[in-house]
Amino acid sequence: MRVALFSMGSETSKRILAALAKEFDDVHHIDIRKVEMRIGKGKPVVLVEGKELTTHYDCVYLKSSFRYAQMQHALADFFEAKAYIPIKPWAYNVVNDKMLTHLALEKAGIPTPETYLTPTVGAAKALLKEINFPIILKIPGGTHGKGVMFAESEASAAGILDTLEGLKQAVVMQEYIETDGQDIRALVVGDKVVAAMMRKASGGEKRANIHAGGSAEAVILDAHTKKVAINTARALGADICAVDILESVKGPLVLEANLSPGLQGIMETTSRNIPGDFAAFLKQKTIAFKNAKIGVETASDIVEEANGNGAQKIISKLDFRGERILLSKIISKFSKFTEDHEAVITVKSGKIEIERV
Repeated sequence: MRVALFSMGSETSKRILAALAKEFDDVHHIDIRKVEMRIGKGKPVVLVEGKELTTHYDCVYLKSSFRYAQMQHALADFFEAKAYIPIKPWAYNVVNDKMLTHLALEKAGIPTPETYLTPTVGAAKALLKEINFPIILKIPGGTHGKGVMFAESEASAAGILDTLEGLKQAVVMQEYIETDGQDIRALVVGDKVVAAMMRKASGGEKRANIHAGGSAEAVILDAHTKKVAINTARALGADICAVDILESVKGPLVLEANLSPGLQGIMETTSRNIPGDFAAFLKQKTIAFKNAKIGVETASDIVEEANGNGAQKIISKLDFRGERILLSKIISKFSKFTEDHEAVITVKSGKIEIERV
């Protein structure tokens, strides 16, 4: 099987590539900064350094900065029917916009801090008179704690809004949840939280991000918090992502998600081989994707040539519907039976033979 990782070549990407090499037969790294897409001549074409990308991939993992959200969306859409991709195309635009993230989580019933979005600074200032302080102000597309500001009063919030108006920036306002400068980062892979750490801000800093100078320690999440993290990833169309959570008196509240989390910090904190988790999961899902493409209904189905006479041996889990056994599509395909055919069925304990009359 062949896998492609589109990234900017960070240390995290290098570790993931090394892990992928242990699970896949052929591993390619493609620098997303050297990728172009041509659209408008009947079908889209992906170009790498000006040359058309014609290689077939079984799995494509797009992991890059939020600055490349549009390109990642376009590439995910291009590969979606051709290869397994762990993140839905639309997720790149949604997750990289804090307000769209909160809207998606609200729709999925996932708890978040109370959040406000206004179209103008004037409307935001009017709203300041109705909300409780302190509050957090955010730029929708910020990352690593950048673009996150703390306002303890209406006056300080108004000053921040004046600055943002000059920068022509949209702003998200959010209730401040007192956590003593701590939050949780949970790494979700499929239906599991494979690692989690508690991050704590340094000094008087409100942001707990390690990039902002915070510290971290490994934690084991309770079942409810794990469920919130996993449901967040599902709601955002991601099989692999990081979820940032606040522990509050209301229970766990989701702050945001990250489709391209750095792994060095959490690997050092938890001593877990997270790239190995990523690679093993991608291999498993790629096998399931390939089997589904040829009409196999379970990821464990295996087709072998039997007895050298053109017969096929199919190893598969059985699909029971009540007390009936349904045959998979691939069995129907190879048998060449039609509705007009009659069959002799021989049955004994542990064996069924079906032969056309």
